[in-house]
Amino acid sequence: MALFSRHKKIDHLRKLPIFQGCGRRELTAVARIADLVETPAGKVLARAGATGREFYLILEGTARVEISPRKRVRLGRGDFFGEMSLLDGEPRSATVIAETPLRLLVIGRRAFWPLLLEVPQLTRRIMVTLSQRLRRAQAEQAILG
Repeated sequence: MALFSRHKKIDHLRKLPIFQGCGRRELTAVARIADLVETPAGKVLARAGATGREFYLILEGTARVEISPRKRVRLGRGDFFGEMSLLDGEPRSATVIAETPLRLLVIGRRAFWPLLLEVPQLTRRIMVTLSQRLRRAQAEQAILG
């Protein structure tokens, strides 16, 4: 796992949709508490039923989310996962596996809530994404149900 400087983290953050509208101060706040790490293909990043300890944001590469044996979703650059367990304290709802080598921004549980207060734009983006995921799941359930 490689670690990177704060300036390099900020450069990566600027390029991601989730941080559009964030100023230098907010990006610095994120960079201060986040780790920029690289993981190999095949690494399990989150396991369904396990305690959630990190929020992940994909900077480069792809990951596979296994929600059920029949339901899989692919995530790529700019996508994130792990927020649900940090928000509600419940176990992980899916398993996430690196399909390719990944470069990730990782924020630990302790820093997550204070960061949401300090960077309201991030909070808004997470809420919008959660709403979109819920609507998609409901639509899929209606089709199958």
